[in-house]
Amino acid sequence: MNHQPSIHIIGAGVSGLAAAMTLEKAGYNATILEASNHIGGRVATTIKDGNIYDHGFQVMLDAYPAVSEFIDTTTLDLKKFVPGSMIFKDGVSHKIGDPRRDFDFAIPTLVAGIGSLRDKWLVFTLSRKLTQKSLYDIFTTEEQTTLEYLKNYGFSDQIIHQFFKPFYTGIFLEPDLATSSRMFEFVFKMFTQGNATLPASGIQAIPQQMATQLNGDIQLNTAVDQVLNDQIKLKNGTQLQSDFTIIATEAASLIPNLPKSDRKWHSVQTLYFATNVVGFKTPIIGLIAGENCLSNNFHFLNDCIPNHDKVVSVTIVKKHNLSLEDLTNQVREELSTQANIELGDLLHEITIHKALPQLDSLQYCMSETETQLTQHVFLAGDHLSNGSLNAAMLNGKAAAKAIIAKIENHQIV
Repeated sequence: MNHQPSIHIIGAGVSGLAAAMTLEKAGYNATILEASNHIGGRVATTIKDGNIYDHGFQVMLDAYPAVSEFIDTTTLDLKKFVPGSMIFKDGVSHKIGDPRRDFDFAIPTLVAGIGSLRDKWLVFTLSRKLTQKSLYDIFTTEEQTTLEYLKNYGFSDQIIHQFFKPFYTGIFLEPDLATSSRMFEFVFKMFTQGNATLPASGIQAIPQQMATQLNGDIQLNTAVDQVLNDQIKLKNGTQLQSDFTIIATEAASLIPNLPKSDRKWHSVQTLYFATNVVGFKTPIIGLIAGENCLSNNFHFLNDCIPNHDKVVSVTIVKKHNLSLEDLTNQVREELSTQANIELGDLLHEITIHKALPQLDSLQYCMSETETQLTQHVFLAGDHLSNGSLNAAMLNGKAAAKAIIAKIENHQIV
């Protein structure tokens, strides 16, 4: 070839950024078109009055295979959560965790009134089983709901309702454990092999770091109206010629005659409160196990972020019809009665209506050939495989690799 192909990526989320990085490693630059005023998509952070408010409680599992390829963890200043949780119910707390990685959890986990000794043995055997199970095997095993999986494995109702439900509700963003057992096995395996981490400057530091590695242009506040073959029409009427386009967001609204997606999404609401409580003095997730509570999980920002104000982040997953004032009062009451934690002023609130895609028939990631929609258009995004940073990165990479193969086989038409 004697010229650089024109390549555009729609969406500056993690998947679009991973696609751009993959293209640049092969010597091809892409222009990223982002409708919003920030990079990262759903992986976003708001800085307000010096406090760091992530859009939902998000963590990066450092055992994700894609992390080592796209993220420089040595310079990201990652704070690691300890491998366990504090569980609260009716004013009583229990500390449980993985004693193989943190021996401080050994005795508390053994004596905790969360599940029977048999339950705790089953956790150990499941951890060993999934450590040995390949990702291929996980994502080709017949699917069932996570709740069915746990019951079939032999776990008691007590440990399901007091640990698995509150913990995985905060991950899957649905309270019934209806998410595919493939996702449960994958996430459980990742927790067993690594750590839940959070950048000290907020979760958006991850896409920001990815963006700093790019030479190509990222155009914010640039909304796309339509993609038709090798033409991109922007909302402002501008027409762009594009040999190859990666749509790293939902494509149905951008491509004429493409069937509208009926995909459903899980939502989440996060409330940030001031508090006089010093915190747990170590990065750990608190779980509210009360059956009728709206509060799901919480953590102290000052436990994770050095010199941060005393702030509690509380996650709400269950659907409700409360006003913000009524919800705030209920959360205050729940944290007080369930965990003996007094909350002060509400500092910040954010609702993410499309936080995680609700998916059936999960796969690990897309193959390169699966990303191609037309001769000129390719698809990426975690919503096409499973809702994770890992899938976002790998699907972006797959779409880029598919384009690279076409370029190097001289298939530009």
